[in-house]
Amino acid sequence: MIKVLLIDDHEMVRLGVSSYLSIQDDIEVVGEAENGLVGYQKALALRPDVILMDLVMDVMDGIESTQKIMADWPQAKIIIVTSFLDDEKVYPAIEAGASSYLLKTSSAEEIAQAIRATFAGQKILEPEVTTKILEHNYQKSQPQLHDDLTTREAEVLQLIAQGYSNQEIADELFITLKTVKTHVSNVLSKLEVADRTQAAIYAFQHKLVEKKA
Repeated sequence: MIKVLLIDDHEMVRLGVSSYLSIQDDIEVVGEAENGLVGYQKALALRPDVILMDLVMDVMDGIESTQKIMADWPQAKIIIVTSFLDDEKVYPAIEAGASSYLLKTSSAEEIAQAIRATFAGQKILEPEVTTKILEHNYQKSQPQLHDDLTTREAEVLQLIAQGYSNQEIADELFITLKTVKTHVSNVLSKLEVADRTQAAIYAFQHKLVEKKA
């Protein structure tokens, strides 16, 4: 019998999935949780064979819950079941250790089959997710213009993107204005952009800008 834990903030979703799985001869729902924190606690307490994890929830989302579960219990097998396919959801969920990734448009039978496959050690990914991961991995493997930036030039780019003037950059990094101008010139040259605005756009497009605390 495959023991399953459902983690989803929508009661009707939990009820619907649980009702379907309850009629399967080889699957048993051993617990439910309405958010990632409770799900994390129940996962460690119940040690289910497979966890069905929603992504967007209050208190603690599915990505953080997955990270915490995998950190404390690396053998856990987690299936992400969500409506979201955007990059900031897919990659962190997979990198956090999720075994499989399904969309909520999946049928109840498809979810049941994914549970069986994940329990057996297989990874089940929606075709759209597989395509995104392949594209992401390909892009990561390709050399980027910003790879040639020195550590100091990368810091200068960060400050340019945050709207700092040359003098403000000099004050922030404790370097001379002349040195800042040299760094800015090198950044523009290496990124193959014409001005600071284009450099800032490049930084944001390539997610090189850290959020201010």
